[in-house]
Amino acid sequence: MKETIYGRNAVYEMLQANRRHVYKLIVAEGVQAKGNLAEALRLAAQRSIPIQRVKRATMDHETDSHQGLMAEVDPYPYVELDDILELAKQRNEPPLILILDVIQNPQNLGTLLRTAEAVGVHGVIIPQRRGVEVTLAVVNASSGASEHLLIAQVVNLVMTITELKQHEVWITGLDNLPEAKPLDEADLSGAVALVVGNEGEGMRRLVRESCDFLVKLPMRGQMESLNAAVAGSIVLYEILRQRMRSVSTNTQRIIE
Repeated sequence: MKETIYGRNAVYEMLQANRRHVYKLIVAEGVQAKGNLAEALRLAAQRSIPIQRVKRATMDHETDSHQGLMAEVDPYPYVELDDILELAKQRNEPPLILILDVIQNPQNLGTLLRTAEAVGVHGVIIPQRRGVEVTLAVVNASSGASEHLLIAQVVNLVMTITELKQHEVWITGLDNLPEAKPLDEADLSGAVALVVGNEGEGMRRLVRESCDFLVKLPMRGQMESLNAAVAGSIVLYEILRQRMRSVSTNTQRIIE
């Protein structure tokens, strides 16, 4: 089954990642070849990928967000949990994993994937049912970051969390419950998997109870919570900050 990715950033990143088979690029007639479009055409030429030029109106029938560039490709290449753990091992880093418990909004998933790629997450885990998958809308919302990430679809998140614990990965859930630790008091510098729950209901009960501990964001205004993608992104950057500080401290000790 073929899919069509649209948008200059998404198509370019897909070509850069080189994880999907590309059947052809579709380019609007008369479009200026500059920026990521020019780079996409260059990569296509290097790999002998066919380029089809069509009228912009023809592409508009597919989507109004194509930006003059689309690509016909194979479906998204999901991976296994072992692949994610192996990547952490190859990088000689403690695993950093993002677990998404039934995220349903493609824009939220795309935003979280974009942040995950930016902070160096080794992989993302999503459930096979109920939550949104890596659709074309998600690829576009992530600006193509999804193409660089290892994403696993699993049948049972609780069983996967149990398996991660066997690999000495600490599971922290993002929740605003009273027992949750304030984010600035949590040690997130080691092997950690962050669980972000559903936009409306948060984590499901069994998933929450499977976490080793919960963290929450400080809230000083009138709102009780933030959008799931925004909150998850803040915690991911705090994890990155702690990791960078830990590396810097260890390096300084070695020098001394």
